[in-house]
Amino acid sequence: MDQREQFIRRFLANDTPMSVLCSDFGISRKTGYKWAQRFVDGGLPNLVDRSRAPHTIAHAIDEAVAQRIVELRQRHPFWGPKKLRAWLIDREPAQLWPAASTIGIILNRSGLVIPRRRRRRTPMANQPLAACTAPNITWCADFKGCFRVGKRYCHPLTITDGYSRFLLRCEAMDGERCEPVRRAFEVTFREHGLPLRVRTDNGSPFATRAVGGLSRLSVWWIKLGVTPERIQPGKPQQNGRHERMHRTLKQETTRPAKSSVLAQQDAFDRFRQSFNHERPHEALGQRTPASVYEHSSRPMPTEPHDPEYPADFEIRRVRKDGRMAWRGGLLCVADILANEAIGVEPIADGRWQLWFGPIYLGILQEGAKGKHTMIKNLPVTKAVDA
Repeated sequence: MDQREQFIRRFLANDTPMSVLCSDFGISRKTGYKWAQRFVDGGLPNLVDRSRAPHTIAHAIDEAVAQRIVELRQRHPFWGPKKLRAWLIDREPAQLWPAASTIGIILNRSGLVIPRRRRRRTPMANQPLAACTAPNITWCADFKGCFRVGKRYCHPLTITDGYSRFLLRCEAMDGERCEPVRRAFEVTFREHGLPLRVRTDNGSPFATRAVGGLSRLSVWWIKLGVTPERIQPGKPQQNGRHERMHRTLKQETTRPAKSSVLAQQDAFDRFRQSFNHERPHEALGQRTPASVYEHSSRPMPTEPHDPEYPADFEIRRVRKDGRMAWRGGLLCVADILANEAIGVEPIADGRWQLWFGPIYLGILQEGAKGKHTMIKNLPVTKAVDA
């Protein structure tokens, strides 16, 4: 404003041509004449910058159109912007309806959109999924959705061999809790031996939000010598052969559901017998799963044991409160690993990788004044790259 006021004073003195005056102030003649005209129209206060916002919005949505969208949403509260727009175009093609994104803004402005609660997910698995090239390399486990049996809900736990599709177990449970699932796996391990891996989704009791996605069940598997592997969230196709078995199981045993849990379990047992020994499987060249499956040569140990680590690892045992002693201090690891042995792999000066058996937990890093910090969910770093 000081510069503009000085320009106006010299302009009013009328002793300097406009081109020279504009050159002295470093502006164009067009800008000089604009400032002069503004002063003539309204004095010095009229020299301030004006808003560049348009007085009218050419593409503004007509209020009647917005109200029509709101009314339709209120009639169909679960329809999204795309469905609302398609319905309106089909019924009222003569009207120019806004884009789906604009409809979303109208709904949000009208308070008709409830923001989704952000879900806390389990940490992403770092291990790649193993190829099912022989029996007992990978077993697949999951719950086949709950459904009502009489006055109770049934949660069928299913376990299959990934290579032969052999249905190892199909057990009706009243919930998805750790201890019943552990007992079911214990019976299956004793009957068929141990696999190398068990593939599951990221739900309970197979995984939690703890470090490494570990749960009480997966910690027990690791101490038996079985590696848990988890599919990516929202990618059921990574366990597709197991999901395909669920489709057949649902068709043959739950439509309709039986009158009691005992009757439902009897239906599961008959299905398992037929699926394994009678039903030809196209992926097996029309052979039955029982004709392909072989029992594991790894018997279940009498007691779980600590994981084994390479010779260059330091081994630290986690305390009951979930902390680990390290370099004169205590480092918080996870309550889920209380009393368990952790492998500490040196990768560089002041940096270590933490492992529980084959499960990567994170980076241990030395900070200022010798204080150590654990950074979780970082990619695995090879020692040779350090």
